[in-house]
Amino acid sequence: MSETMPPPSDPNAPQGEPGGPQTQTAVLERTETVPEVAEPGDHERFAHYVRKEKILESALSGEPVTALCGKVWIPGRNPDRFPVCPTCKEIYDGLRPPEDGD
Repeated sequence: MSETMPPPSDPNAPQGEPGGPQTQTAVLERTETVPEVAEPGDHERFAHYVRKEKILESALSGEPVTALCGKVWIPGRNPDRFPVCPTCKEIYDGLRPPEDGD
């Protein structure tokens, strides 16, 4: 048995068909920068104190919140799975009770 060789490339043949010119696809890489609102380090291991209405606003708008200790992040995890941030707890315990009942 003999094998047949493909015909040489014809520059006038339509692209994509056998014997036509080879096509190449270029890849455009996007360098998308995402602002880092979470501070690296121990802050990621704690549940932080934030007003309930701020958590709700963040859930609706996607805007980050700021905890009592100063950590800025977008809430997304169940805080019950983490210990309370000692800095937030210290600040919270030092706050006086609200006068307007809030």
